Amino acid sequence: MTNLEKLRELVIDVFLLDPAEFRFDLTRDEVETWDSLALVSLAVGIQSTFGYHPTPAEAMSIHGVQDVIRILTAKGVSFED
Repeated sequence: MTNLEKLRELVIDVFLLDPAEFRFDLTRDEVETWDSLALVSLAVGIQSTFGYHPTPAEAMSIHGVQDVIRILTAKGVSFED
């Protein structure tokens, strides 16, 4: 499974999305279940899936899937196929 696929599965799981709702340009404003508790769950999921726990400042800067990719790419996680 690629890192893009892992991220897709994580976001679907954390935010209780139907797989058809997922897009890599999905933002917080488009997800009804994206609240502070879900953000904590996302940070924990990032840790368990990718081995990096976002700092509180990084977690607060996540406004969409692209922000997760940006943070993880900066930490050396590749999202190339």
